[in-house]
Amino acid sequence: MQEDLNKALEVLRSGGTILYPTDTIWGIGCDACNSKAIEKVYKIKTRGAEKSLIILADSPEMVRNYVDELPEVAIELIETFKDPLTIIYNKARNLPRNLTAADGSIAIRIPKDEFCRQIITMLGRPITSTSANISGEPNPFSFHKISAQIKEAVDYVCVSHQTKVNAPKPSTIVKINADGQMQILRS
Repeated sequence: MQEDLNKALEVLRSGGTILYPTDTIWGIGCDACNSKAIEKVYKIKTRGAEKSLIILADSPEMVRNYVDELPEVAIELIETFKDPLTIIYNKARNLPRNLTAADGSIAIRIPKDEFCRQIITMLGRPITSTSANISGEPNPFSFHKISAQIKEAVDYVCVSHQTKVNAPKPSTIVKINADGQMQILRS
């Protein structure tokens, strides 16, 4: 696994894209602070940049670096929620414009998958996470369901967890409004 992590890290640091396992499905990722790498992800998915990407962080401390405010309710959710949880924060910061939503918000998840978290920790910055498919096609819940087109388009394909089949439940998405109120967008 360490060799796989090292190769993925090398590609991320050089501005490349990776195909990697997450706690939900296989994802296409890049350094979330590299706007050119983010453009590559949109191109691979044939997806318009108006639809922002989720980013993955390794801890609430990392999240703090990329949002104006980390509300107490978000910390409570992160610490107590058992299933994968994506939280949309109002004011992103220290991130490229082509990553955030038009309203300046950013969706962030702290994955439970150890391999995924180690990549993020080693990079020291969040990575993007978007399903490993062409926009509009079904989400692949196992490595073998990912199209050859996607596998060939990324710069590195992680070998860890290729035989694992993830549960088909995507992350719950919660938006924390400016007034601190929570809104569940997907459960």
